[in-house]
Amino acid sequence: MAQFDARDLLSCYARGVFPMADAREDERVFLIDPERRGVMPLEAFHVSHRLARTVRRDPFEIRTDTAFRAVVQACAESGPGRPETWINHPIEDLYVQLNALGHAHSVECWRDGELVGGLYGVALAGAFFGESMFSRARDASKVALTHLVARLIAGGFRLLDAQFMTDHLTQFGAVEISRLDYHRRLALALSADADFQRAGAGGDAGGGLSGTAALQLISQAS
Repeated sequence: MAQFDARDLLSCYARGVFPMADAREDERVFLIDPERRGVMPLEAFHVSHRLARTVRRDPFEIRTDTAFRAVVQACAESGPGRPETWINHPIEDLYVQLNALGHAHSVECWRDGELVGGLYGVALAGAFFGESMFSRARDASKVALTHLVARLIAGGFRLLDAQFMTDHLTQFGAVEISRLDYHRRLALALSADADFQRAGAGGDAGGGLSGTAALQLISQAS
């Protein structure tokens, strides 16, 4: 993988494949193109009443791309029920390179100057490939996901790839589709003109939206 760089990884995403590793300290990287794919339809993103109340309260300062590597490293940490991670050091470095190129982004939840939750993924044309999320405070990852979806809607994105289905994602409206259907949706998304930073235009350095504004964007898209 020594000659495999961030632009090669972008080409992989354009073909519908993504990287994984067996363990954090395993240097090997392999590419995955699963038969079944989880996607999060942006127009059908579901926010529960309880989560909506939390989002409106703005319990966290929402920033984008201010601590990208820290978010990836937090996502790579082991935890209860997850002794190992698929994010090894070469993969971490590739995503940091993509961030420098403007193709990978983090949505971050901060409280009292501390990073307490967030997520990151890869943006390519009108497709966003969600990679991983973490939470050190209640609902932090859920709030980050809600803000991500609002930002993607505002930016004109057509596809939010969740990769693998989980019970956690199902509550937000994620669905599982075939590889053929996924590649069809990906092709449409790659023909779209989207901008991850559009929602933060004129905002603060981190490009944050208020919780109320995020929920309004989601409501308008449904």
